[in-house]
Amino acid sequence: MDLPALLRERRLLAIVRGRRSESALGAVLTLAREGVGLIEVSLTSDKALDVLSRARAELGPEAVIGAGTVITAQDARDAHAAGAEFIVTPGLGAGISEARDRGLPVIAGALTPSEVIAALAAGADVVKLFPASAMGGPEYLRALRAPFPDVPFVPVGGVDAESARHYLQSGAVAVGVGGPLIGDAADGGNTDALSERVHAFLTFIEETGR
Repeated sequence: MDLPALLRERRLLAIVRGRRSESALGAVLTLAREGVGLIEVSLTSDKALDVLSRARAELGPEAVIGAGTVITAQDARDAHAAGAEFIVTPGLGAGISEARDRGLPVIAGALTPSEVIAALAAGADVVKLFPASAMGGPEYLRALRAPFPDVPFVPVGGVDAESARHYLQSGAVAVGVGGPLIGDAADGGNTDALSERVHAFLTFIEETGR
């Protein structure tokens, strides 16, 4: 899988983290049905591995599903066994090398220039700028891209529909969005409202020039 190319094409990575596994699964299926083709299931979710494997089985090739909040080597092994097609880490840890050993592409979390260098050295395919809002948002990304013009960055953390547009205009290949997109759908909330938010996000992204 060419994950950087997929991110450039789809431009939105939806992040599902839920306290109720059935609701989290419902949120994943709704996202895919409404046209979100890249979805991350956080391992901090209730029965996350079960959600991941069931979503993978139900969706087939309709969406690319990965595991997020992968920290340890065991996390990466479990995610791989559950059918994850990529992994996402919050920072630099053993999960990166274990995922690479198993042939999984990696979006590795980093914030500072030194961490970006370390993430690339560890084998990351994409750098997750996290938490993106903590360092000034799109302006920080623009500054960071000066020494790293060829690194594919995906900002995560505090990204809403409006800031997503600014991140993409500042050079992000895609944006990772959790709460502002998912709302309470993964905790038992209204999936109709989730569908409406998906449409709004996709419209914002479509209106943003590449």
